[in-house]
Amino acid sequence: MTITTRFATTGDEQSLHELAAHTFGLACPPGTAPADIDAFVAAHLSVECFARYLADPDRTLLVVSAGDHPVGYSMLVRGPIADPDVAAVVDASTSIELSKFYVAPERHGGGTAAELMTGTLAAAAKTGAATCWLGVNQQNARAARFYAKHGFEIVGVKRFRVGSEWHDDHIRQRDLSSVHG
Repeated sequence: MTITTRFATTGDEQSLHELAAHTFGLACPPGTAPADIDAFVAAHLSVECFARYLADPDRTLLVVSAGDHPVGYSMLVRGPIADPDVAAVVDASTSIELSKFYVAPERHGGGTAAELMTGTLAAAAKTGAATCWLGVNQQNARAARFYAKHGFEIVGVKRFRVGSEWHDDHIRQRDLSSVHG
């Protein structure tokens, strides 16, 4: 089955929300309350949220599909950095955030995430950003290995709230100069 990556467009809101609802919990540490995960999805990853994200010129969303079926997505965000821990180690004027990067668990290990990362980094480089940064839960070993493999190095730490719980994240960053858009 052919794996393809494309820019998300208006009309993708429902499939993006469904992917988010299916995948967000994978990034949370074991023991995160399902109610907290559901509340986060409702507050930040709803159909209405994705409609706003798609309309925002500072956001770029990509969808990776197996055949015609969306199986993952990513979101890049340009602009000011609100988190003081991130702002202390990342230059907002020369960087872009990889805010979301999720692939359905049934597609893990088959090259789908690598395909999405290639497209995402190319899109990031096309913005003119010099670097790309992200936050990833410190207990998410699978994601940490994947990001390290794709050149993201730990540059700091931050906190991330899911429902009533605070989680500890690594801030990872990579140079985009070798990426061809």
